[in-house]
Amino acid sequence: MNDRPIPRHRREPPPLAAAQRPRDRLGRPLPYGSPGVPPLTEDLPRSPREILLTAQNLLDEGLYFQAHEVLEAAWKAAPALERDLWRGLTQIVVGLVHVGRGNRQGAITLLRRGLAGLAPRPRPSEGPASAPAAIDSAAADSPLPPGGPDRPREPDAAAPAEPAAGQAGQAGQAGGAGGGWGRRDVDLPGVTGWADDLLRRLEAGEVPVADLRPPRLLRS
Repeated sequence: MNDRPIPRHRREPPPLAAAQRPRDRLGRPLPYGSPGVPPLTEDLPRSPREILLTAQNLLDEGLYFQAHEVLEAAWKAAPALERDLWRGLTQIVVGLVHVGRGNRQGAITLLRRGLAGLAPRPRPSEGPASAPAAIDSAAADSPLPPGGPDRPREPDAAAPAEPAAGQAGQAGQAGGAGGGWGRRDVDLPGVTGWADDLLRRLEAGEVPVADLRPPRLLRS
């Protein structure tokens, strides 16, 4: 994997009211004045491996919503050919958030989307007939219910903007001709196997909150 620095990306801060309201480990709003989970810093780590390590540490601490925020920021900063990878990882972790909240159907929907996004896809250079499918609309991708006073802040599901002119070259260098910006560090068989197993249990009617364990994102 190429660990050269990626374009600096800052997570978009939530609206002021949302930022001031404390939230629990699963992103659910708490009463004003309650002790909540400290907000993440806005700066994204500078390499794919650091991003994955940060997200894994948050997952291991049970901070699934916060891990999704880190991965979502990486999705927005990634070179175009790698966004399906980071988008799929983000959706799978949001599926984990839904399981933690006891939302079986929401978890099923997001795990299915994440697994579809992580499925092997040919590069556009292999021919127009085998080019990757277009990214779904933002509405179809929305992983959590619309925001509101009694609902958690939903992740930004809009399709990421293209890098600015000054960043495009850096993104291309980080991705390289083989598009290895982060893919080679991710344990794709492990992540997809974990997600598929969890999806099967959910489809069978389980909501395995008590024995919920996060996936391992990094190759050993």
